[in-house]
Amino acid sequence: MSSGNKFKYMKLYNNLLEEFNRGQMGYTAIAIIGQSCIGSVTIMMILMSDFPKVPLLSLLFLVTIFCMIFNGAVLAQLKPKLTFNLFILSEVFSCIVIALFLI
Repeated sequence: MSSGNKFKYMKLYNNLLEEFNRGQMGYTAIAIIGQSCIGSVTIMMILMSDFPKVPLLSLLFLVTIFCMIFNGAVLAQLKPKLTFNLFILSEVFSCIVIALFLI
């Protein structure tokens, strides 16, 4: 990845984080709804799969843990940057799992 792309991504991240900080209460409510929906779709795809049970249950555990960590961060009112990063981590992980099951 070139340094120009890294700069664009960091600028986008900083802009989104700044916006999240300004309206944290509203954005966390929206983020919980969105993250729960994506997590539910991910879990549904895992449970509908024909793979062996042990890897599936491990993946199910990870998706659930990432979703619950974000929800816990919101309830504990952790710092906005940490909450935002946990939200991104949860969403990216769930989307990666969805993409793997769609391939």
